[in-house]
Amino acid sequence: MGFVHLPSQTLDMDREPIPKTKFDEREDVIWDSYNSWIMEHPSALDEFEQIMSAIQHKKIVVFLDYDGTLSDIVDDPDKAFMTETMRSAVREVAECYPTAIISGRRREKVQDFVKLDDIYYAGSHGMDIISPVCSNRFGGQEHHRRVVDEKGNEIVLFQPAADFLPKVEGIFRLLTTRTKNIKGSRVEDNKFCVSVHFRCVHEKDTNALKEVVESVLEDYPDFRVTRGKKVLEVRPLIEWDKGHALEYLLDTLGFDSSDVVPIYLGDDRTDEDAFKMITTRGEGYPIIVSSIPKETKASYSLRDTKEVMQFLQNLARWSTNSSLGNS
Repeated sequence: MGFVHLPSQTLDMDREPIPKTKFDEREDVIWDSYNSWIMEHPSALDEFEQIMSAIQHKKIVVFLDYDGTLSDIVDDPDKAFMTETMRSAVREVAECYPTAIISGRRREKVQDFVKLDDIYYAGSHGMDIISPVCSNRFGGQEHHRRVVDEKGNEIVLFQPAADFLPKVEGIFRLLTTRTKNIKGSRVEDNKFCVSVHFRCVHEKDTNALKEVVESVLEDYPDFRVTRGKKVLEVRPLIEWDKGHALEYLLDTLGFDSSDVVPIYLGDDRTDEDAFKMITTRGEGYPIIVSSIPKETKASYSLRDTKEVMQFLQNLARWSTNSSLGNS
């Protein structure tokens, strides 16, 4: 089919351009903002070769958030399933590099979602960690417990907030009771923290929900509230977060040295603690998963879980190719 030639009289070169609507102007602002942001936090896919060439003689350790990174954010937190393709990508990476998942979820819940054995898991924002050994650097025997898992293997649990467990359970019960009349709200027991989801709460009710949370915590001064994506996180007021969990795992896995490069992928505010820790170390790659500009300490970015999967596949492929090249 050829081009359609419009009659010359329809091409009025002197006609004034169609004025932009407020929506168009807003889109331009958003697009300009994103372009500016992506220059500061370039795509980890676009820069993959450059990243890997800079660390090709170093030891890589991979850290991953779960919700919004390995699985899409969904209305029902119990249905945040990862795809089989993503599971395969994580498995391939874990076969090449030490790999850990650090989530705000209950550790057992994340393990049930991921269903992979050769991975280290940290739940409750790092307050519940499975590790191979106790860490003398992080309290020695304090907060460590040796237990036998479902397969009969002895493992070490590190739980720095164990003393707060009775209070966490009390807060969970109170919040469950006091939010039951707020339609769409959901209170999740994440063992050492409590998550109050409001993704499905009508906008007019969100302030009421926040007031309930604040009211409950008036009797618990040793707890704090942080905000994630449509969720309020109630946590013990201790000096521990995902950044400390990253440090702890590097230590117990025997990778706390200058020739180790941690790569951390996460999408939430709580992941910023890990980004900050890597930045402080001066070695590593904090990568934010976001399709919109946001304030972050991350050096690189990925737009969504699909790009995360592609990055992980590239990472595994790079290791395989490097091994073949050295053989």
